[in-house]
Amino acid sequence: MIRKKRFRSNVNKNRFSEKKKCRFCLEKLDVLDYRDPQQLHKMTNSQGKLFSRRRSGNCAKHQRMAKVAVKRARFMALIPYI
Repeated sequence: MIRKKRFRSNVNKNRFSEKKKCRFCLEKLDVLDYRDPQQLHKMTNSQGKLFSRRRSGNCAKHQRMAKVAVKRARFMALIPYI
């Protein structure tokens, strides 16, 4: 019995696109400032919850910085808790 080789279509090859790059790595930011509420609002949803790393596109290092910055901004009443 002869088996034919099965080739995947081009659709499957292009299914996985490039990963989204971290916006803070591209800007080469070392420190996230908690005093910039407009930037922090982009990382939270309408309920005040922080977006996950997958959804926000941040790397692990900058996601941790964002978490601390949002917590500080909430404590200083720059952004709401809810």
